[in-house]
Amino acid sequence: MDMLAPTKLTSLRERLALRGIDGVTLLVLPSVIFTLAIFIYPFIYGLILSFQPINGTGALANYIAFFSDPFLYNTIWATLRLSLPATIVSVLFAIPLAMRVRLMKRQRLLTTILVLPITLGTVLIAEGMLNYLGPQGWLNRTLLLLGLIHAPLVLVHNYWGVFLSLIVTLFPFTFLLTLSFVTGIDPALERAAAIHGASSWQRFRHVMLPLLVPGLAIGFCLTFVQAFAVFPSAVLLGAPQGPTRVISIAAAQAAFEQYDFTMASAIAMIMGVVQLAIVVIVLVGRNLFYRGATSGGKG
Repeated sequence: MDMLAPTKLTSLRERLALRGIDGVTLLVLPSVIFTLAIFIYPFIYGLILSFQPINGTGALANYIAFFSDPFLYNTIWATLRLSLPATIVSVLFAIPLAMRVRLMKRQRLLTTILVLPITLGTVLIAEGMLNYLGPQGWLNRTLLLLGLIHAPLVLVHNYWGVFLSLIVTLFPFTFLLTLSFVTGIDPALERAAAIHGASSWQRFRHVMLPLLVPGLAIGFCLTFVQAFAVFPSAVLLGAPQGPTRVISIAAAQAAFEQYDFTMASAIAMIMGVVQLAIVVIVLVGRNLFYRGATSGGKG
């Protein structure tokens, strides 16, 4: 029996190898199981739950109720009005800053300072901005003291409070992604363009930007998904029953105020569909408007 054991073991390995399964593939199994348990199962459960309204009037009752009530479906546009501009501004600011930071000697120190807001969390940032941007905050007091304004600026409990909070929380994430894309491009390409007489703008426009487009599209999508799920900032710095009543607030109210988890699940599914639609538009648009090379990394 002992002599047959190695043969059986070898035979098992060979059969697995023939099916494309090796030791490295088996190491992926724990992450697959974790993904199924943490993400796939809750999604499927929420999807099924959304078609089981508590009033029992039909499988699509929750979705019909959502799109029949302006107070509910307008939350989609309120969220998009916040998330899309915040994402665009974050990406536009991240590109030149990443281009500059990659050339600096103290890149690690500056990067650490820029990404510090990530460690604070959205709630702590929102509370800090209440003290900084409020009517009696440091900003208004300084501007009043300097005589630049005659009345406090209204920067909280409205659109701008939530928008500024999103920029503070999103920008470090976007910057890190953009910096990784920028530093992954071979600097020899830019030097070659400079040798041929290309200006800094021409080098960026014709060398760097085409190579950055695929990465920037991915960064835009990831940043947008985070922005679309805005919740603490909209509650603390916005007007939860007014212009900044985002869709996540509607889902939270359905679940924890009305105790209608089927409606909350339906709203969550709608959130996912809207996010997926924007992501698809961005990725398809990238493929339509950009057909250049997608490689240029360091060799």
